[in-house]
Amino acid sequence: MVSVNSSIYYKSTFVLTGLEENDPTDIWIPILICSLYGVMTLGNISILYIIKTKPSLHSPMYYFLSVLAATDLALSMTTMPTMFSVFLLGSREIHIDACLCQVYFLNMFTIMESGVLLAMSVDRFIAIWNPLRYFSILSKSTFLRIGLFIALRAIVLILPEPLLDRQLPFCRNNVLTHPWCLHQEIIKLACVNVNVHSYYGLFVVSNMMSDAVLVVLSYILILRVVLRIASRSERSTTLSTCVSHIWAVLLFYVPIILLSVLHRFSNVVPPLTHKVLAYIFYLMPSLMNPIIYCMKTRQIRAGYEHIFRKLQMFWKVFFKLPTTFPG
Repeated sequence: MVSVNSSIYYKSTFVLTGLEENDPTDIWIPILICSLYGVMTLGNISILYIIKTKPSLHSPMYYFLSVLAATDLALSMTTMPTMFSVFLLGSREIHIDACLCQVYFLNMFTIMESGVLLAMSVDRFIAIWNPLRYFSILSKSTFLRIGLFIALRAIVLILPEPLLDRQLPFCRNNVLTHPWCLHQEIIKLACVNVNVHSYYGLFVVSNMMSDAVLVVLSYILILRVVLRIASRSERSTTLSTCVSHIWAVLLFYVPIILLSVLHRFSNVVPPLTHKVLAYIFYLMPSLMNPIIYCMKTRQIRAGYEHIFRKLQMFWKVFFKLPTTFPG
């Protein structure tokens, strides 16, 4: 640390924490963490593999799903190094540059996921509103332009955050309350006026909230179209194509809305509540989205069944197991 005066310091490291100040060292914690990230990684890679290898899934709906899976995979890879460092290795210190790098990628992929969910809701609206022109409206070139816009928006929108945070001096402790770095926590440790940083963070959150409003508007329009369908069975079939996406939207937006509300009442809400919600927000979508799409989408489920059959054949051939398992 380089001293500026008797009370202000430019810290070079931060200290990460887990759910509690003194996390237990039981063996189940490393097992749980490894299992969590294993399921996240395999689930999202499987989604990408299934969509790539099945020509019948080469349509805008599944292209957007593949982008969602890739974003979830990248988001989980962003939190993985510090989660492993804290819970598996017991190493809690992180250099400020590495911390700010994590802040950038964490927020960038979060903004990207918000944009992808919005694009998927528009995709569902077009498919239901005008199915005959679906492929002409959402052509491959249109999909690429939408994907490029989503990526560029996230890259440019988040870039000022770590650059602003890097200039902050600190006069408080350097202990963060999560096993990853967050922009909101870093600026709380600063000993100068951080109104600009806070307002910019609010601007970033407002972008995600505007995405959420547009998603709701898309589903209002979808309901208007569906209610015009005379047959009840056709209504049910049409809406069933949106179920997986609705769950993905709820998993993403509900925790961030709750976190924003609780942030306003941080003095009366237990700190553990903030921590648990942060874990849900940053980990659950990456974990649950592949499971939801496997359960609710027949084509993805069939792809998973095909993968499991291949694995079973591999197991039988290389380990010479019987053709059927007992029970």
